[in-house]
Amino acid sequence: MPAIEIIDLSPFVPVGGSRRLTGHLARPQGTGPWPGVVAVHEVFGANDVMLRQVERLAYAGYLAVMPDLFTQGGAWRCLAATLRAARSGRGRAYQDITAACSYLKGRQDCTNSIGVIGFCMGGGFALMTAARGDFAAASANYGPLPRRPDATLVGACPIVASYGGQDRLLPGAAARLATVLDRLGVVHDVCEYPEAGHGFLNDEQAGPALFRPLFRVLGIGPNPEAAAQAWHRIETFFGTHL
Repeated sequence: MPAIEIIDLSPFVPVGGSRRLTGHLARPQGTGPWPGVVAVHEVFGANDVMLRQVERLAYAGYLAVMPDLFTQGGAWRCLAATLRAARSGRGRAYQDITAACSYLKGRQDCTNSIGVIGFCMGGGFALMTAARGDFAAASANYGPLPRRPDATLVGACPIVASYGGQDRLLPGAAARLATVLDRLGVVHDVCEYPEAGHGFLNDEQAGPALFRPLFRVLGIGPNPEAAAQAWHRIETFFGTHL
């Protein structure tokens, strides 16, 4: 897998974003140029599981950057505000995501065709940013729907979304999202995997060990078979639109 490089995204942060922002970059092999993807991490931050998702994107041929939305203040200080931003459409995290997009567009080895992919909390950000004009395609994986999906997703870029049928945190989210996107005429591929739960794209259980019993109750955990199918859909969709 491609190596991960820690980068400084602070010079690219617009007004209202983090004063200090780091990111994680993975480059495909070769000389490029490549399409870019901004990856938005789950609620547990830019952990090893998320970094392997960034590596996978690079392996698939994308210049991938994951901004650490918890850079300024750490996970516990930033978590509540970041979660609120994911649902409200306002907050520092959006400027930080914009910084990662600007960083990619400024690189000579990027084609300037940029996508966004998010997991869990990050999937919510992928949906919230899909209509803001920065991205050519979005991938939302078990991300919460916007509070006002019809207003938020009007004019959105093409969206590929994956949910688990055993996900007790987001019951029925796939069907609701598909209905909204159909109504708005947004190009999309939305799929629910009946045997999968929340976080099924992860290659191992993320989060504190103390919470593992609760995760089982809530239907949270890896599902390799569903993950392989979802990644095939994501890579095919991005291959078409990026």
